Amino acid sequence: MIRRGFLLCGVFLALSANAAAAGHADLRSVDLAAAPDRAGLTLDLSRTTAYRLFTLEQPSRVVIDLANTRLASGLHLPEGSGLVETVRAAPRPDGTLRIVLEVGQASTPTASWSSSTDHGARLVVRLGAAGEVATAAGSAPTLRTIRAAHAPADSDRDVIVAVDAGHGGHDPGATGHSGTHEKDVVLAIARALAARINDEDGMHAVLTRNHDEFLLLGDRVARARAAKADLFVSVHADSIANRDVTGSSVYVLSERGATDEAAKILAERENAADLMGGVSLGDKDSTLRSVLLDLSSKATISTSMTAAESVLIALEQVGEVRKPSVQQARFVVLKSPDIPSMLVETAYISNPVEERRLRTAREQTRLAEAIFTGLRGYFEHHPPAGTHFARAREPSTAAVLAGAGSRGPIASP
Repeated sequence: MIRRGFLLCGVFLALSANAAAAGHADLRSVDLAAAPDRAGLTLDLSRTTAYRLFTLEQPSRVVIDLANTRLASGLHLPEGSGLVETVRAAPRPDGTLRIVLEVGQASTPTASWSSSTDHGARLVVRLGAAGEVATAAGSAPTLRTIRAAHAPADSDRDVIVAVDAGHGGHDPGATGHSGTHEKDVVLAIARALAARINDEDGMHAVLTRNHDEFLLLGDRVARARAAKADLFVSVHADSIANRDVTGSSVYVLSERGATDEAAKILAERENAADLMGGVSLGDKDSTLRSVLLDLSSKATISTSMTAAESVLIALEQVGEVRKPSVQQARFVVLKSPDIPSMLVETAYISNPVEERRLRTAREQTRLAEAIFTGLRGYFEHHPPAGTHFARAREPSTAAVLAGAGSRGPIASP
């Protein structure tokens, strides 16, 4: 029988039926590092995918379901060690790959995407006290439910999302072939996203700018902090010399720098906005400098990655994505040390077709709705403490468990 509830990434149940359209993922390697009371499992895949994580008892097991995933040829699963007695995997009829860990004692699992590049993605599953385990890839951050240090903890409060429309004022951002300015279309998308968030019970949006004004990158973060934001989403429309390039991308902060050269160039262009305003970063006071320049903690980046993956999956359901996995770069606007943050490149304004679409209210609403769907799905399964989502999750989980129990136990491979 099921002993605990399950965690979902990117609304697994709703999206698994559509996953085949996006192409399967290959599980390339599995590494295990374990002690008697804790363990870490590192899954290297060809791409990110929706996953489901839950536990079973009699005997105690931890189960990871990977949507639309198959075992790479020649893959060898690790032998049991420490807390983990055995590791096994088998495909299921719906295209899901199920991985089962038999464990020596009841364990609390957590999972997060720890990195993502053009070459693949890594899912880290942790078992033990608060998920604080060492993985085969080294010391990994603890996955936590998202709650910024400055955010209120009142019971049943709304989650607060800071929606940031990129550029503005004398900084137009990128300009399309027909003269469309990035600053204008992203403001329209940001407004639509904020309106959709505010229509949802338990969610509240704050715009960093609601008109055509220039903001220093640090001021955008400062406004998010003043609003006690749980999450920061910066909205942009990309540009590239090759006008044939299309699609959406989602970025989070990288401690190691850009994950590819295109991301590096893009990050440098966005960071240069401060120089356009005539202000250098080197002369800020220590508090603001720490907000702008200090690297976010590993835990915050891990949380950002998980939230961003949910948004990317939602974008993939409604249109083309340029990169099939969350990218990482050194965007200054993402460097708040305690607010999980992402940057969404909604489309390529340099592409004439996408430029025309971006000018329409229909496309702006479509993109806003997709981003909202990803955000809501993330908060439903990773609710900040003291929020409406957190209070609603317990009875929701109990109902799901009761329903699953009525159908009998979930079969193991």
